[in-house]
Amino acid sequence: QVQLVESGGGLVQAGGSLRLSCAASGIISINIMAWFRQAPGKQRELVVSITTGGGALDADSVKGRFTISRDNAKNTVFLQMNSLTPEDTAVYSCYVDADWRRQFWGHGTQVTVSS
Repeated sequence: QVQLVESGGGLVQAGGSLRLSCAASGIISINIMAWFRQAPGKQRELVVSITTGGGALDADSVKGRFTISRDNAKNTVFLQMNSLTPEDTAVYSCYVDADWRRQFWGHGTQVTVSS
């Protein structure tokens, strides 16, 4: 059974930090793991992605503030978010890309940053 279990969202004041995690199970041959976010009234956007080898690609809006990492042995990806601003408020969803063009999404975790 495929599962993407996300955790770590919540409410934080501006300038604070949160760490999200996403554990994937039931999926083999994972390639890219990533975090997307969707704010109210806006389209979903890629926040940051990471390859199996550790190569990361992040959005300009989070450069220098967010760091992605992964534990390949545990099929888990982490997102360390620092210096959060109210503009970071969104539902953050975990995404996994695996061999044979399989794609999987987590249910999402709410991140709310108060001013």
